[in-house]
Amino acid sequence: MSDDKPDDRWTQGPEIKPGEAPPRGASGDGAAPSGEDAETLRERQRLAQVEMLDRWVGGVLAEQRRSRRWTLFFRFFFAALILASLGTTLYGLFIAGQPSAVTERHLGVVEVKGVIDSDSPASAERIIEGLNRAWRAESAAAVVLRIDSPGGSPVQSQRIYEEIRRLRAQGDKPVFAVIEDIGASGAYYIAAAADEIYAAPASLVGSIGVIFASFGLEEAIDRLGVERRVFAAGDNKAFLDPFSAIAPEQARFWQEVLETTHWQFIEAVREGRGERLSDDPRLFSGLVWSGEQGVELGLVDGLQSLNGLAREMGIDQLKDYTPRLDPFERLTRHFGRVAAEWFGLPTTQSPLRYQLH
Repeated sequence: MSDDKPDDRWTQGPEIKPGEAPPRGASGDGAAPSGEDAETLRERQRLAQVEMLDRWVGGVLAEQRRSRRWTLFFRFFFAALILASLGTTLYGLFIAGQPSAVTERHLGVVEVKGVIDSDSPASAERIIEGLNRAWRAESAAAVVLRIDSPGGSPVQSQRIYEEIRRLRAQGDKPVFAVIEDIGASGAYYIAAAADEIYAAPASLVGSIGVIFASFGLEEAIDRLGVERRVFAAGDNKAFLDPFSAIAPEQARFWQEVLETTHWQFIEAVREGRGERLSDDPRLFSGLVWSGEQGVELGLVDGLQSLNGLAREMGIDQLKDYTPRLDPFERLTRHFGRVAAEWFGLPTTQSPLRYQLH
């Protein structure tokens, strides 16, 4: 055989038809051993095929077992992850959400953070619950409202104000308000009910006023060729509709509502602050002041931080009594607020706001 030809040993030799025995003395790697007939050769081939099939089936079964093991592993992993999430949520709701008992003398802190609204973390229900928790704590030397809010709903602010006044009437412990970055409008309404108000020199305080904001879009929809269809029973039911013109008598009526609400705000501040207020005519004009200016106007009693107040009282420990929020509720509120801001929708049920703009 020449070097350039393939090794053709397996195809050389006489052809063997089915049922015939190979010629005696045939040699080569593919030939049957001496003394074996064609039937024996076929049986050997069948056994080899069966063995190969067994190995293939065994490999498939082994792969399936591995796949099942990984499937079970991931199922157990995700089940453990879900159980851990549920456990964390339940812990936050029923264990971490409850204030732990503190036996040492401390300041009971209640957070007023963000817009004051029934659907926000700074709702009257949540803040009032925190106030009562701190008030009932025997080792709490004082209740402190830590405020960082531009204001919000008049109704929510009034509810918190009245609850602070009710607690103060019991005379068990003082109630302080500490303003951080901002304590304006409805947030200052709340602070005015406290025994004393403290702020940083650069804090923003005051803004004692009422605001309602809207748009007049009646000409815009006319230019776009849009027809506005509003059905209402009552001549003035839809007078705040931004797509309809407002009559002069309706504007005067709404201004009276704003001035009445403003007067309620002024009376509450005067009741809470008393003779500490200055006679500056701009005090109730809606202007906002720095903390340093607030001291001069009687809106603030002193320039002090929460930690500084604690040191001044000789107290080393603070305890937050603000009820914790459900994580899922916090997430849905966040997305709801973002969606409302994106579409320009109001985020409160009341159109009136004690809020800095």
